[in-house]
Amino acid sequence: MIANALSRSRRHLTGRSIALLVLVGALLVAFVYPLRTYLGQRAQISELQRREQVLGKRNAELDRRIASLHDPRYLELLARECLGMVKRGEISFVVVPRQKVPLPKDC
Repeated sequence: MIANALSRSRRHLTGRSIALLVLVGALLVAFVYPLRTYLGQRAQISELQRREQVLGKRNAELDRRIASLHDPRYLELLARECLGMVKRGEISFVVVPRQKVPLPKDC
């Protein structure tokens, strides 16, 4: 009986079934590589879109800064506060604290 069962299992593993198994295995291998590439590229696209948003926000901030640097009132404010400049006829006073050294403004 056991010999009969073994011979039946061997009969099912024919040349066609081996060829079919090899074909299915080759198709799976051929499918995995493009899928892996596709998923990697999707991740790369997502990262690039995120970076585009960050750089877009930074670009908008820099555009606002450029616009403010074209404003004469803002330029006068920078000249007075950062460079200590005064208009002709004005007198500048600097108050120096006794203990701590004042930190310069972020100009």
